[in-house]
Amino acid sequence: MEDRWLSVDQIADHLGIKRDTVYKWIDERQMPGHKIGRLWKFNKQEVDDWVKSGSVREKIKSRTIKQKRVDNAQP
Repeated sequence: MEDRWLSVDQIADHLGIKRDTVYKWIDERQMPGHKIGRLWKFNKQEVDDWVKSGSVREKIKSRTIKQKRVDNAQP
């Protein structure tokens, strides 16, 4: 079993996303991570469980619905 902590770049590669998206998900979607000093570290299993739980999808869906409301309200 792998107990190694992953960096922002490593977790981004694992998920197939950009590193900017990792920081955005930490702020907006409560992506599980641990700040050690000024660096973020991630447990691969915690992140995989978070993704499988649908936390990413629910937040994206909620944001899309809110954006549609804003778009429809504009003349």
